[in-house]
Amino acid sequence: MTHEEILKADKDFIWHPFTPLQSPFEHISIKSAKGAKLFTHDGKTIIDAVSSWWVNIHGHSNEKIAKAIYDQAMTMEHVIFAGFTHEPAAKLATNLMKILPEGYSKIFFSDNGSTSIEVALKMAFQ
Repeated sequence: MTHEEILKADKDFIWHPFTPLQSPFEHISIKSAKGAKLFTHDGKTIIDAVSSWWVNIHGHSNEKIAKAIYDQAMTMEHVIFAGFTHEPAAKLATNLMKILPEGYSKIFFSDNGSTSIEVALKMAFQ
């Protein structure tokens, strides 16, 4: 897509988080990112200092993380966790149990708000 097509599609079809629905500004279109820097389509460099997202710790386009994601995706990208399990989940749960405070006996993996209620209920019963 061209820069103009990206901006048009963004304006026409996307609601952004933490942004008013009737946004008076055009969003900044990012072409690429590396380390702590974002690069715009018009050649500007922006330091990505949003501290709440994981890329600040590891940087954008981190080769080690990208390779690990690639390797995992070549084995299995995703399997529904309702009724199924797999080695990466078992390993992560085992490692987390080693560092959690005493008294915890189960892990619940969640990736969205709707399952957070299920997590809270299961933690309460735990």
